[in-house]
Amino acid sequence: MPIAIKMPALSPTMEEGTLAKWLVKPGDTVRSGDIMAEIETDKATMEFEAVDEGVLASIAVEEGSEGVKVGTVIAMLAEEGEDVDAVAKADAPAVSPDKGKDTPAASTGSEPADGDAEASDEQSGAEPEPKPASEAAPKPSGDRIIASPLAKRIAEQQGIDLVGVTGSGPNGRIVKADVESAQADTAAPAKPRDEATAEMAPPRTPSKTPAESEYGAPYEEEKLSSVRKIIARRLTESKQQVPHYYLAVDVRLDALLDLRKQLNAGLEADGIKLSVNDLLIKALARALMRVPQCNVSFQGETIHKYSRADVSVAVAAPSGLITPIVTEADTRGLASISTTMKALAEKAREGKLQPHEYQGGTASLSNLGMFGIKQFDAVINPPQGMIMAVGAGEPRPYVVDGALQIATVMTASGSFDHRAIDGADGAQLMEAFKTLCENPMGLVV
Repeated sequence: MPIAIKMPALSPTMEEGTLAKWLVKPGDTVRSGDIMAEIETDKATMEFEAVDEGVLASIAVEEGSEGVKVGTVIAMLAEEGEDVDAVAKADAPAVSPDKGKDTPAASTGSEPADGDAEASDEQSGAEPEPKPASEAAPKPSGDRIIASPLAKRIAEQQGIDLVGVTGSGPNGRIVKADVESAQADTAAPAKPRDEATAEMAPPRTPSKTPAESEYGAPYEEEKLSSVRKIIARRLTESKQQVPHYYLAVDVRLDALLDLRKQLNAGLEADGIKLSVNDLLIKALARALMRVPQCNVSFQGETIHKYSRADVSVAVAAPSGLITPIVTEADTRGLASISTTMKALAEKAREGKLQPHEYQGGTASLSNLGMFGIKQFDAVINPPQGMIMAVGAGEPRPYVVDGALQIATVMTASGSFDHRAIDGADGAQLMEAFKTLCENPMGLVV
């Protein structure tokens, strides 16, 4: 019996994703555990493993398709002994093209299912046999042009206006063969893409010709990735729904920097080099345990109070900001924090984090000191109750033992959710963080 391969839920919060890349093609034998595709979720690009075995009969959703809903059929698998060609023809239920964006096919970023067979042919390299123009079904009325994603890309690249192309596919759909047979030099310049064609564009692809805004400045349009969309939505919700308040302290770093130098001298033989950020992660974790009323999250009708400190650390990845988690940071040694953080940061930049490595966390740390930023206020990552923002350590006039001296000073700003953490509790956390940084032996015992 044919097996429908569906868009998986690769994280608890995933509702849709981008089918970034197919790693198999129709006709390939698939075994359980084989990597079939790369799927871009709300936080990372993840590998999709096969569960069943068989031969891939057809691909229903092309790579590059955005907004593919969880549960959508993306491919068909023929079991052992089945006719692969027959399975390829028995694809997902057809959807009429006049149903618009409320149809499952439109919501996945692909064309209606009446063109799935043609899409499958394009994936495998086979070209459909063009029908005579007299037999081609008329094009749907209205501004929308029904064409396969591949046909649209070829037309855009060659400057072919699809208005003048007769479709030989089902219901007059324009396919690859139709575009290739059109004469690019006699076609009118390609018109600007409308909403329907824009939805079919590959992710994060700039337009070929810079447009001009209403103010006259040239620009290139770039589509948002799934990760960037989630960042925009979550942070907008945070600022709109979470009553932030901010507290800042100046922290003298000289003792912490001296301790780091001594520790690195002892760890050099082990290939470990502590960063200032590693010590700040530990300081925040210990501060959260000293002031447990700040190690909480707001859950609507309840507040979760955590018995350990899992610190989410902001990392700038090519796809956008992501926060891998150093679990049990309050009890980990500094060497363990350092090696764990380096591994997580590398995976984050490669888009290889697993859900358990970035989902959760009891509080966050964001460090922009390496960019010379002196001070900033970070946005809370719900449902967490706070985030610590740290700037650059720099020489500043500072009163030490009643005398004005030059010291290395860093400004730390805490953003707190007032629904879960009172101002006095937030102030105690900032004081504990400052104390641990200025008396750093508390980080190694």
